Amino acid sequence: MPKQNKNPKPLNSLEKSVFVIIMIAEGLLIYNAVINVDFQGFSSKAQFQYLVKLGSIIVAGIALAVFIAASIRTADQWEKAVVLRLGKFKGLKGPGLFFIIPIIDRIDQFIDQRVRVTDFSAEKTLTKDTVPVNVDAVAYWTVWDAEKTALEVEMYIEAVSYACMTGLRDIIGKHELADLLQNREKIAEDLQKSLDEQTSPWGITCQTVGIKDIIIPADLSDAMSKQAQAERERQARIILGTAETEISEKFAKASEHYRDNPVALQLRGMNMLFEGLKEKGSLIIVPSSALESMNLGAVGGLAALAESQMKGKSGPEPSGSAED
Repeated sequence: MPKQNKNPKPLNSLEKSVFVIIMIAEGLLIYNAVINVDFQGFSSKAQFQYLVKLGSIIVAGIALAVFIAASIRTADQWEKAVVLRLGKFKGLKGPGLFFIIPIIDRIDQFIDQRVRVTDFSAEKTLTKDTVPVNVDAVAYWTVWDAEKTALEVEMYIEAVSYACMTGLRDIIGKHELADLLQNREKIAEDLQKSLDEQTSPWGITCQTVGIKDIIIPADLSDAMSKQAQAERERQARIILGTAETEISEKFAKASEHYRDNPVALQLRGMNMLFEGLKEKGSLIIVPSSALESMNLGAVGGLAALAESQMKGKSGPEPSGSAED
């Protein structure tokens, strides 16, 4: 879980540079003051008084340098500085260079207004049908009102993270496992709306929520795999049965046509026999009833005779010449 740092920023390079410049200028002034003074004409008491005044100037100069350096602050382009004056909210400063009154004013925190990313998860959370699942998700959110964020919630980063985890557990408990697996986008959208309603009073908006992974127990995963395989086999058998039914219906219609037209039935049988004889080395077993009803015996003999004649014509002619 990300930690929020409420401590103000340390002195940056600009503030350090201002402090160093002031101290150098003060050192040069003191050096000139000491060099140009002739202590021989002073009494011991006068010399002591001069040194006391010089020490006071040095202390005052250091205090002034610290004061000026502490009053200069800067905020990055994406930040807002929350300024409190004597413990009360004074306003937001930044981005860029701004000034505060040291001791009276203090910077409570710098609020980042860029889009933040928060990873969160729910482990062993029961769904509506009492199945323990582990769900990993990610939320994209941003601060749109830095004043509300500073005044309404103490640790806003941790608050958003806890709100995400609580909302995810609530969403899981309202849906069944099948719904979680099939409707990830809808569940993520519902979670985003719920988080946005909860964080809006804090000056924070939740832009997008994504479900990264849903992990179910191993034994349940195996059972679901077997169920899916059985469902596919059932669908295959249903399709095969439907095809057989359609084929039987077609055969029934064909038999009605062949019953009243024996010539068509004979032509169909002859076509089937011809298709079988086209294959080399094929063996066709034909019922005797078919031979008698459709005269397939004569047809087969004629087909065999035609085939032998074709082979005789294609064979080589006898070679040799007749002697005179």
